Amino acid sequence: MTDERERFITIYDECRQRVWAYVVARAGRQVADEVVSETFAIAWRKLDRLPAHALPYLLGIARNVLRDNIRDEIKREGLNRELREWVSGDVADQVAERLGVLKAMARLTQDERELLILVAWQGLSTRDAAKVVGCSAPAFKVRLHRARKRLQREMEQPTAPAMSRLGLKEEWS
Repeated sequence: MTDERERFITIYDECRQRVWAYVVARAGRQVADEVVSETFAIAWRKLDRLPAHALPYLLGIARNVLRDNIRDEIKREGLNRELREWVSGDVADQVAERLGVLKAMARLTQDERELLILVAWQGLSTRDAAKVVGCSAPAFKVRLHRARKRLQREMEQPTAPAMSRLGLKEEWS
């Protein structure tokens, strides 16, 4: 056996139980084995930096591994929450609703669409959006109010039959 390997085995034998107990106290038994394994894997890679009294150093590594695991778990939970919110309900209804909004938006003028997009999709305040379109904030608010009303009216309109959309009249009815 090499000196490095013997040193690592000695450190592992002396410190593993205490590192495991530290992790259990902080995060529970479910994650302890994984965190301890990762801690000693890091310790092996950094063996040349391990001090003679390695326990505090190992506990610091375990603490960092736990912190990283918690951070990753928070990210996963956030992503799962967003996916559940996005997928909750009937996906077909959501697609149909989105399609309805897009069709109604297409029937608005380009200026009306721009106002709605700046506020609803880009998240700008009315003051900032007014700067973008080059008008005062009060004028922008009036225009935005009118654009919202028009969008609402367009969304309440039933979809025209396919023939009339093509410019054809139903003469044979």
